[in-house]
Formats: sequence, C-alpha cells, structure tokens
Amino acid sequence: MRTYLETHPWITFSLDLREASYKLWMSLGETQSKCEHIAGVPLLPDVAKRLHQVYLAKGVMATTAIEGNTLTEEEVLQRLEGKLKLPPSKEYLGQEIDNIIEACNLIARHVLNDSSTGLSVEDIKDYNRLVLKNLPLEEGESPGEIRKRSVGVGRYRGAPPEDCEYLLEQLCDWLTNKFDTTQTDPVAFGILKAIVAHIYIAWIHPFDDGNGRTARLIEFRILLSAGVPSAAAQLLSNHYNETRTEYYRQLDQAHRSGGDVFPFIQYALQGYVDGLRKQIEVIRDQQWEVHWINYIHEKFKDRNSQTDIRRRRLAIDLSGQSKMMPVSRVRHVSPRIAEAYAHKTDKTVKRDINALEQMGLVEKSAKGVRAKNEIILAFLPGARKPPSSP
Repeated sequence: MRTYLETHPWITFSLDLREASYKLWMSLGETQSKCEHIAGVPLLPDVAKRLHQVYLAKGVMATTAIEGNTLTEEEVLQRLEGKLKLPPSKEYLGQEIDNIIEACNLIARHVLNDSSTGLSVEDIKDYNRLVLKNLPLEEGESPGEIRKRSVGVGRYRGAPPEDCEYLLEQLCDWLTNKFDTTQTDPVAFGILKAIVAHIYIAWIHPFDDGNGRTARLIEFRILLSAGVPSAAAQLLSNHYNETRTEYYRQLDQAHRSGGDVFPFIQYALQGYVDGLRKQIEVIRDQQWEVHWINYIHEKFKDRNSQTDIRRRRLAIDLSGQSKMMPVSRVRHVSPRIAEAYAHKTDKTVKRDINALEQMGLVEKSAKGVRAKNEIILAFLPGARKPPSSP
C-alpha cells in the first residue's frame, strides 16, 4: 500500500470527460478555434517579434509574480532585452526572471526541434533546477531533487515524500501514453491536458520549492507541443496571476472536493478564452492598419509626383492618431512629415489636407483633422449583431 492512497486519495490519474459540462466543451472549442486563427494569421515581422516578446514578458512576470516577485511587466521586458540592471539587493528578482526566460526558451527549442513530446520525470526535475538556479534557498533544499520532508502551501500538504517519485512516474506515463491528444482536436485536448498536468503537479508538490513555477512550465511545454502559438502559450500563467486569489481558491477546492477538477478547468479555460480574445484584437488592429495602408496606396496608384508622395505619407502617418489633431500640429505628426513640410507654408499643409479630404481619406472639423481609417470596416462581411443582454 502506498501512503498517498490514504492521505491523497484524489490523486487517481483519471479524467472522466463524460462529467464535463457543455460550457467546458464550448470553451475548449473556442480555444482551439482561436489558437488556429492566431497561428494562421501572417504578421509583419516587427509586429510578430513584438507580440512574442510582450506575451513572453507577461507570462514570465506572471509566473514569478504569483510567487512574490515584484518586478513590473515593463521591467521584465527590459530584462528580456538585456537592458535592466538591478541593485545587488534586488538582483535575486532579476535572477528569478532570467531563470524562467531560460526555461521557456529551452522548452521552445526542445518542442520545435524534437518530434518526441513525451514528458519524463527527468524533464520535470530539470525544470525545477532551472527555476531555482542561483537563488537563495532554505537549508536542506536541493533544486531538482525530490523532497524528503513534508511541505505544503497554506492548509494544503503535498503528497508523502516517499511517494513523490512514484507519483511523478505515474503522471508522466498517464500524460504521455494514456491522455490521448492525437484526436481530431489536438489543440483542444492539449489545452485540457496542460491544465490537468498543472493541477497534478500542484497536488503532488514534489519539490521543496518552486513547485508552482515548475507546474506552469510543464503547462507551457504541453501547450507548445499541442500546436498552440508561442505567444498564446503564456496566457494561462497570465490569467492565474491576474486572478491570484481565485487561482489558489480553485486549487484548494479541487482537492477538498475529493478530486473534482472540472471547476478548476472551467476557471482556467474562461481566463484563457478571454486572453485569446484580447490577443486576436491586437492582431486584428495590425491587419486593419495593413489594409488601410494598402487602401491608401491604391488610392494613390500611378500618382508619383513629390506632392502626391507627401500627401500619401501624410494620410498614412495621420492613421496613428486616435483623436482629431489640430491643423497647426499636422506638420509635426511624424519626423518624415516634419521634414517634408520644413520649407512649406501652412497654406501648403491646408491644401494637402483638403486634397486628402476630397479623396475620402481624412475628416476635417473645427477641432482638426483625422484619418478616416474606419472605412476599412465597410470591407467586412455583413453580420447582424446579437441583441444585448437585458
């Protein structure tokens, strides 16, 4: 008899999907659809790079902030770019960030370059070593080594230390060989698998420290292996951090209920769907901008005089302004426009604005001028908006 069978009977390595609600299936379907959408949309190179960096920074910040790291998202982004220098008293915060960045990059390389997606106990131990590398630890704590004492978080106590190695072996076998993600909907089942793996690492709690960060790295790896785009693979950690109190409540309830994981899964999926929707808004804005610029170029087709080039660039650069810009400031809307009008009078500026207005590219009012980029919306397929809730 294993001790955990008496102390942690909810650790069963099973998931009866017949008990899943229709809301869970709808959420899974939406996550798969949106992940495929994000993966299939071409982005400008600079936009793609920025999107990856921003969401990597968000995910890294989130997974460390849950454990108490106080660096901001902007500081994490600077650290990611090698620009953040911290005083000695705070360098450990930067080291925590460096460790997660290194681990995420290692996982990404492994998933992209290795056809094998199986998770091993050694993989989990390696992730814990990376999480705790060069960090101050309590006496007796050994990064990457299975704990030899009872530990926990709050009221929860991890599985008996003598069973942790065995439980990790069972978990890896279940996730690799019995939790089928090669079905018709591999992304959806991969997301489900990632969330369940997270819960089980939290339940087993195999290490003296860094269990939460290790669990979120495993979640990240499974998501990437399932075909989730790299930027979207950080969204669950971000959700857990933004709803930290509920995150811990749901984890606590999962074991107190005797192992009912579906409420936690639904909580995680709802946050994931919300994050994917925001990410698609960012991508849509970029596509909108590209189509608007193409539309401007089409309007100026075969018009290549210096005046036409100046007006075309003015229409494009005004697109970055969300509000009416006073006419007096139009000549300073961008460095290249400032250079183009350096030796021109205000009369030339007004004449150019009038020409763009006649072309339907800008709108004028007493408050100033703005680009009419909303006309791109006319190119969208018509659809009736659903009635708002009472």
